[in-house]
Amino acid sequence: MSTSINQNGLPDVSALEQLANELFSALPGGLPSQGIFPEQVRKLQHYDALGNQQGPFNVNEPQTSLPDPHFTAGQIPKSAAGSGVSPSAITNGNVFHLGDHHLPSSQEAGSGRIPQSLGGVGISPSVIQKDFAREEIPYASEQPFDMGQINALGSLSSFHSIPQIPITLPLGLGDAQYYFITGNPVAQFGHEHFQPSVKPFSNESQHDIVAKPSIDFNLVKKDFPILQERVNGRPLIWLHNAATTQKPKSVIDRIIYFYEHENSNIHRAAHELSARATDAYEGARQKIQTFINAASINEIVFVRGTTEAINLVAKSWGEQNLRAGDEIIISHLEHHANIVPWQQLAAKKDLKIKVIPVDDDGQVILDEYAKLLTPRTKLVSFTQVSNALGTITPAKQMVAMGQQAGAKVLVDGAQSVSHLRADVRDLNCDWFVFSGHKVFGPTGIGVLYGKEDLLNETQPWQGGGNMIKDVTFEHTQYHDAPGRFEAGTGNIADAVGLGAAIDYVNRYGIDAINQYEHYLLVYATRLMKDVPGLRLIGTAKEKASVLSFVLDGFRTEEVGAALNQNGIAVRSGHHCAQPILRRFGLEATVRPSLAFYNTCQDIDVLVDTLHRLKKGHLKVK
Repeated sequence: MSTSINQNGLPDVSALEQLANELFSALPGGLPSQGIFPEQVRKLQHYDALGNQQGPFNVNEPQTSLPDPHFTAGQIPKSAAGSGVSPSAITNGNVFHLGDHHLPSSQEAGSGRIPQSLGGVGISPSVIQKDFAREEIPYASEQPFDMGQINALGSLSSFHSIPQIPITLPLGLGDAQYYFITGNPVAQFGHEHFQPSVKPFSNESQHDIVAKPSIDFNLVKKDFPILQERVNGRPLIWLHNAATTQKPKSVIDRIIYFYEHENSNIHRAAHELSARATDAYEGARQKIQTFINAASINEIVFVRGTTEAINLVAKSWGEQNLRAGDEIIISHLEHHANIVPWQQLAAKKDLKIKVIPVDDDGQVILDEYAKLLTPRTKLVSFTQVSNALGTITPAKQMVAMGQQAGAKVLVDGAQSVSHLRADVRDLNCDWFVFSGHKVFGPTGIGVLYGKEDLLNETQPWQGGGNMIKDVTFEHTQYHDAPGRFEAGTGNIADAVGLGAAIDYVNRYGIDAINQYEHYLLVYATRLMKDVPGLRLIGTAKEKASVLSFVLDGFRTEEVGAALNQNGIAVRSGHHCAQPILRRFGLEATVRPSLAFYNTCQDIDVLVDTLHRLKKGHLKVK
């Protein structure tokens, strides 16, 4: 069909939407059948996170996100929303591999390698109470202890079996104004609110085109109720994801269901609700184990968040094992939460802290790191992704270097867990920490991963109920991990909510999310470079979804306020990472940060607002 041209010289939106829908409908199951690049994009160029050309795609090479060869695209039912895989694809008993990560079969789960007491504190009451029908209860797949199954991995939520959806093309036609299915900024805001300042991608130049994934991430927004909000009369554009992510309806519903049907304390009562609550809580622990590829569920400790996890390590292992003169190495990129606990420990025990420097792009200088390592180095603690710059550190190499020097290594995954595949066994780190609210889960819940032997060698940092085997007035015997680090009544409901968030991420696949966000980061970086007077802070070749910047002539809080007037939420300030900003001569930046529910349309509105602010067309209230 042909498309008419509107008064602005752009193709008619409704005609484009119709054309796009016809195109998507023509694809088998809504997806390309072989997971390859269409002919019209074989000459596309590949770009790194800064928009620099890296060479052509080789479409004959296997793509890392393609599904398992035993699972063909014809077997993938299209979901009702058209944006994922229907759960019915995995209810017929098939086993699907996710690269090197796959769910153990029921036989593997029953092999004796999985401890009987999943929480380290006893068997769930539901093991011996089977007087109700689990199949009639929502979220029954999260109740792994019933039906005679002490092992959990054989009964994980079905979402863990969904194969990765291939990141293939069609294109988004290049020009920033073309938005299929959901419309464009002009249609959404009206001409008085959105006058395109730039046309970053030209259909006439293959050099300017970036390949779009075939999953329509525009539809993801519909899963998040808060993204339907309006702020100052405009649709909310949430670009504050490095601080916290929004929550999908499935997570909200799961928490509500817990309080309506399962609310009880865990591990310590022989009644039905306690059984349900225990099963839901321990089921969440198993989901996290699988998500980060830990060797055992006993390596997953629930905490309030990344900050508490780091403090736990400092005030337990650090207090017990570090001596005067020992050295701790951190990097210049660190969040305050990975600086202050070590400073407190160093002051108390007369330790020395060394700092790995970064270059002018914000990249860790590995040669300098190597020089800092000495026989006195006992701990290395660093972030996998910088919250202020978005730099992705060479974490696996840094872990190996630290351990070769005889040190234990902690990796802060708060900013990486929602963007990159987390694999603690591949990293071989001693500890890995992250917060639930950074990965679409609730606030007030987080995870400390630690190698099981190391956790069991470490004395608890808090005492109380739930973490003991036996107490007399003379002596207390503690549980093994994770129970020994979960004193008192924990945040049970939000742990369950975090499990639901992991389910949600697995619906799309972290690798698909990573590739889409990389595309979006490239798109945003190239547009923002064209804003006069805008300086990006943090230009490492390997970056995740952070776009810190300053704008000549404006204080960061003025830019933040102007963006807020247009419904755009960003962070302006020091981001609890003052040392790295001062490395660049700054006290504050404006920090848009991306998640997979963001779209090119969000970026266009952001960049257009910055252009109008710079030109004086937008007054800060």
